[in-house]
Amino acid sequence: MGNGNAYFLDALLRNTSATYTAVRHEAGAVVAADAHFRTSGRIAAATTTYGAGFTNTLTALAEAAQARVPLVLVVGDEPTSGPRPWDVDQIAMASAVGVRTYTVGRVDAAAATVTAIEHALTYRVPVVLAIPYDVATLDLGEIPAVPGPSRPSPMAPTGEFAHAALDRLAADLSGAKRPLLLAGRGAWLAGAESELGELVDITGALTVTTALGRNIFPAAEHDLGVAGGFGAPAAMERVREADVTVVFGASLNQFTMRFGDLFHPSTAVWQIDTDDRATNARVGGFIRADAKLAAAELIARLAATGVGSAGSSDSADARWHDSVDTAADRAYVVGSELADDGRLDPRAAANRLGEVLPEDRVVVSDGGHFIAWANMFWEPSAPDRLAMVGTAFQSIGLGWHSVAGAARANPDSTIVLTTGDGGGAMALSDLDTAIRVAGGRGLAVVFNDAAYGAEVNLYGLKGLEKSPMLIDEIDFAALATAAGGHGVAVRTLSDLAVVEEWKSRPVDERPFLLLDLRISDEIIAPYQEEVIRVNS
Repeated sequence: MGNGNAYFLDALLRNTSATYTAVRHEAGAVVAADAHFRTSGRIAAATTTYGAGFTNTLTALAEAAQARVPLVLVVGDEPTSGPRPWDVDQIAMASAVGVRTYTVGRVDAAAATVTAIEHALTYRVPVVLAIPYDVATLDLGEIPAVPGPSRPSPMAPTGEFAHAALDRLAADLSGAKRPLLLAGRGAWLAGAESELGELVDITGALTVTTALGRNIFPAAEHDLGVAGGFGAPAAMERVREADVTVVFGASLNQFTMRFGDLFHPSTAVWQIDTDDRATNARVGGFIRADAKLAAAELIARLAATGVGSAGSSDSADARWHDSVDTAADRAYVVGSELADDGRLDPRAAANRLGEVLPEDRVVVSDGGHFIAWANMFWEPSAPDRLAMVGTAFQSIGLGWHSVAGAARANPDSTIVLTTGDGGGAMALSDLDTAIRVAGGRGLAVVFNDAAYGAEVNLYGLKGLEKSPMLIDEIDFAALATAAGGHGVAVRTLSDLAVVEEWKSRPVDERPFLLLDLRISDEIIAPYQEEVIRVNS
């Protein structure tokens, strides 16, 4: 809070049932609202003061905009009489990172608020709701009746072209010997789980997801895991065997596509998305539609032709997904306990943590080299149980803030933060917030290699001066303990026994737990090796 939003917060807390959670950094307010949506699908609001309070939010706003996360940022702004010496053009700054601003007045405050929320939900973007300094104290009188914000109707495939494309795709799937379905976060937002599961049953397809669409398919036994640099080597080779691939609600960015190597050159790739065009040059057929509705249309077409029914040519004993051992394909190299330098191998540590972390966990991830380890070894139960805040904008330092939003959205779950020492140090302003809000349901894992690992792996290997890429080893365990949690320096796998002891205690009797993993900087994540290859 600050003097630009003091009256707003006073009214909020005195006159409404809203839940207010204090954070220590303005960027943290936006990040927490962002993480709230990513881990629940429910919109949240953030608030800051004007000027420096607002400019502190820009990185977090840019991340939310690029990740297509709806939220509302309520800010103070310059008075209607004009800017003061310390005011900046906040509307222009928000616009520069792709965010629209709605400014309230005395007469239209209610309508502008509803319009801002509706815009955020319709376009899945953050918006700014600005309150001019002199408007904040005005009495609006009786608040006029305004229709509540509506949600947009799902985009149905309409028109001759869309239906002709669906016919062609259904024909491709019915003739496919090795069909593959790939789903992303858009399919989860569309609620397409059951339809995608039925498509798998009908077609005999194997499945794969983006990092943000994990376990959207109901049948885990047919799933190859996550696509791209986080995927297991054998699983990624299996993906290249597909003759027809259908992509539902996934942007097919360079990381998911393994920089162009995900699919075999002969694979026919279709994409179904609400975007207005295909999002990757590899796509050969595009259908603009909601993933759930388009999947239902495909099911109807395939059922009408008898695909997948008893006695059909692609009966159960001939279907691709029944001939593949996906569990074997999904296996990763775990490594030994310690690397050659005597520090923990991050793969072994992450693998062990995947075995002992609470099953009810919601994982929030900062950005950095370490992001591979949670994605490879901590299997989320659903797309909203793993959020990577920062990856869309290639940012680090947003991890600690995410804990508060995820904790508010999932009060009965364990919130697990995964961060590196670089991003973890950058976001320390909200270490206190994470400990205070998550309490005994909070656990943080810091992959501490005393370096900015991504830069060391890419530029250090090219021979550039490494000293700017290194960090004096920070004792995060001590910092967590000082802030009211319980920190443990983890140097061997046996040190992770503390997690089992922590889980055995009643939630209200245990502290926030931080594991400071002293890992080797010699182990390079597979996705990073792909980045190195492309940039070498």
